[in-house]
Amino acid sequence: MQALNFPKYSFRIKNSQNRHYIFDGIRKKFVLLQPEEWVRQHVVHFLVFTRNYPKSLINVEKQLLVNKMKKRYDVVVFNPDGSIFLLVECKAPGVTIDQSTFDQIARYNYELQSNYLMVTNGMEHYYCQMDHANEKYTFLKDIPDFSR
Repeated sequence: MQALNFPKYSFRIKNSQNRHYIFDGIRKKFVLLQPEEWVRQHVVHFLVFTRNYPKSLINVEKQLLVNKMKKRYDVVVFNPDGSIFLLVECKAPGVTIDQSTFDQIARYNYELQSNYLMVTNGMEHYYCQMDHANEKYTFLKDIPDFSR
């Protein structure tokens, strides 16, 4: 897999039947290593090992309903009270982040009401802070460290 615009992390990777799998410490299982999963695992490591987010508050690849349609978010970080602190949308490195990507995370966040958003393809990262009361968002240079 290609190098991404994240710090270097150590991953557990195995080969089975000529397919590569990467260990997901949140789901506690090996998952098929595809380009988007490579980005997702870098995000999780970034949150845990660089930003000090507790693993216990991170959820990966869970279903949600958006306009009565089943969708899956990539990564969510919860606040200790159960509200959502951060919603992350991951794309494969070869996928250009464009308006449709921001529209997708906005639809998900309409349901989830996260305080912060992150969109990444592993090479480019975008961060936003939400102002739900005024239905606005502000782009940030980075996401905050976890400090609770």
